[in-house]
Amino acid sequence: MKKKSVVKTVTFFLGVMFLSASLFQCKKSGELAGQLDRSYTGGADSTVFAPFYEKNVIATADVTPDVNDVMVFRSVQSIVREYCGTSNCHGGALGADGNMVKGKVGNRMGTYEDVMKFVVPGNPEASELWKYVTTNDFDKAMPPVNINKELTNRDKSILYNWIKNGAKEKPNLADFRPAAIRLLVDGCASANCHNTATATGGWARKGLLSGAPYNLVTADTSQFTYQNPTTGSITVYCQLSNNTLRNKVWNDYKDSVKTFYADTVANASFRPWKTVSTPTSALSTRGPLNTYDDILMDILYPKSIRTVSSTVYTDPVSLKSYYVRGNPLVATDCFVRRMDSTIIYRNPITLVETSKNGSMAYDDGGFKPSEVALFKAWYFSDPNIPDVWKYGNGNVGIFKYIKTGNYIKKP
Repeated sequence: MKKKSVVKTVTFFLGVMFLSASLFQCKKSGELAGQLDRSYTGGADSTVFAPFYEKNVIATADVTPDVNDVMVFRSVQSIVREYCGTSNCHGGALGADGNMVKGKVGNRMGTYEDVMKFVVPGNPEASELWKYVTTNDFDKAMPPVNINKELTNRDKSILYNWIKNGAKEKPNLADFRPAAIRLLVDGCASANCHNTATATGGWARKGLLSGAPYNLVTADTSQFTYQNPTTGSITVYCQLSNNTLRNKVWNDYKDSVKTFYADTVANASFRPWKTVSTPTSALSTRGPLNTYDDILMDILYPKSIRTVSSTVYTDPVSLKSYYVRGNPLVATDCFVRRMDSTIIYRNPITLVETSKNGSMAYDDGGFKPSEVALFKAWYFSDPNIPDVWKYGNGNVGIFKYIKTGNYIKKP
């Protein structure tokens, strides 16, 4: 009898200790509360692609979406499910549609409508959901602090920017454009390929900028050798080291391109004042993609038109040779073709097809399929890109899916 009493006493004592420890975890005061910091260390960043659903099919997808038609990214719903929509909290079993079918504690958090009950679109600080995941108040913190499962700063960033961008159920241009431009700038312009230092460096080394107002020569450049990690091929780049002059040269060049193509009849004797192709530079030079404006220029006035391999015009006074065609729509290459290897491009004027490419995305190995899809979602929704560069003249289609032969056309 005495032995049983001892067992009961020990059991009771341990139970009290466990209960006390649990209660302490949920108190606002005490040593643990003083150490708690659940704040978000980031801020508003429109370049963070923060969709509600993890999977989004782009508007121009084929009848059966191909690999580069589907955007799969970490999403608000997946974060909420992981941290809030558990069987013991704001969730329950999953139904056939992937949503929670029952909740056991408090409000359900399985659907867009459920989550929106705790969100003020455009205002994270006023949204209950945001307060729950960032508060240091033990009594209000979600998920509960004592379960030891805290949101990462990356997940908080997705939540914050989704709310800040309007808490939309489906992403649109405002979500696509900043994220796609950052993707291109970080992936293409940040190395030694599509940046202003490389383009202007090739011109300077060739002596094309030796006169006023630049007075740049070979000595103003450096040389960089790059080996492609995928193919092993080696490319040699020249780079202009003077940042101020580098930007001036490139901006002047862009202005000359836009001036010429704004009215090629009135400016028949005018050509962009430099070229970047083989006749004038033996070293590899590619068009910069440092900014949104750079990317748009590459789309509207393809490099294959601005820099062809034979003389198009010779200035009768200076006798300089220029390698620029007058109609940008006769391009045999385009931006989308270089990004997506699942489609074939055809010229908007001649309707002659070009074989698949995907070289800028290393045949989709450098950019993930979801990233290529994000790029296409932006491209086909951006009003600054004319329909002729999306669907051709008269909506006949200039981008064809290789698997099905279907052309992308305007709805």
